[in-house]
Amino acid sequence: MYTLNCKGRLLVLDKPVAMGILNITPDSFYSGSRIEQSEVLTKAEQMISEGATILDIGGQSTRPGSDRLTADEELKRVLPAIEAIKKEFPSVFLSIDTYHAKVAKETVTTGIDIVNDISAGELDASMLSTVASLKVPFIAMHMQGTPNTMQQNPSYENITREVVDYFIQKTTACKAAGIVDLILDPGFGFGKTITHNFQLLKTMEALQIFHVPILAGLSRKSTIWKTLQVTPEEALNGTTVLNTLALTKGASILRVHDVKEAMETIKLFEAYTKA
Repeated sequence: MYTLNCKGRLLVLDKPVAMGILNITPDSFYSGSRIEQSEVLTKAEQMISEGATILDIGGQSTRPGSDRLTADEELKRVLPAIEAIKKEFPSVFLSIDTYHAKVAKETVTTGIDIVNDISAGELDASMLSTVASLKVPFIAMHMQGTPNTMQQNPSYENITREVVDYFIQKTTACKAAGIVDLILDPGFGFGKTITHNFQLLKTMEALQIFHVPILAGLSRKSTIWKTLQVTPEEALNGTTVLNTLALTKGASILRVHDVKEAMETIKLFEAYTKA
């Protein structure tokens, strides 16, 4: 069981939870996840009713080769959504998907509870100290390269060992900065081939040595639909399969586009483990 302090509210992870993805973007890799400002409350209500514990709000796509937005451009997209959701659903936990420290600071002031950084502070040198000062949990993800370069030629001698080594250094840096609550995301699809992703999933329990929650973000990613030779729109069944495997490897949080199916996966996994 893990307990995370979100600005005085406790997020208790005594069983796996679902994090619903809310992309306020026109270019996310899965078209079904793209929403307009007018759709934010409807989508948030649906995810909450289906059982999401956390809603992850993002203002820019980080798919391979996607365009980079400035912090100010990102804030224009996400701030209205955060304000609306927090007013309508004050009890839900909100995370911000950003690598800009400025976005982290302004959104936490607006109502965000958790900062989720795909670069774990690598793309903005002030991110770790900013998160520490905000006193919120930090999701640190492993990524080889940047979103613009990560899929050009990802290479590892031993991906599990290298990801663990990275997190040894990163957890030390986070603690040194003053971050108390940490969540680790192995970064499926970020600077990794399909084979790398499967190897990492197969050995993901190695991350349990850090004694912090593990987030698995596998939902509808190309590892699934390219392997099955389908499209992202047809990758829900494959997502459920890999989410199930992630739970067996110690995932505490499933970051997903489809909350209902993720919650069914979690409930069946819980019943299986208690039998």
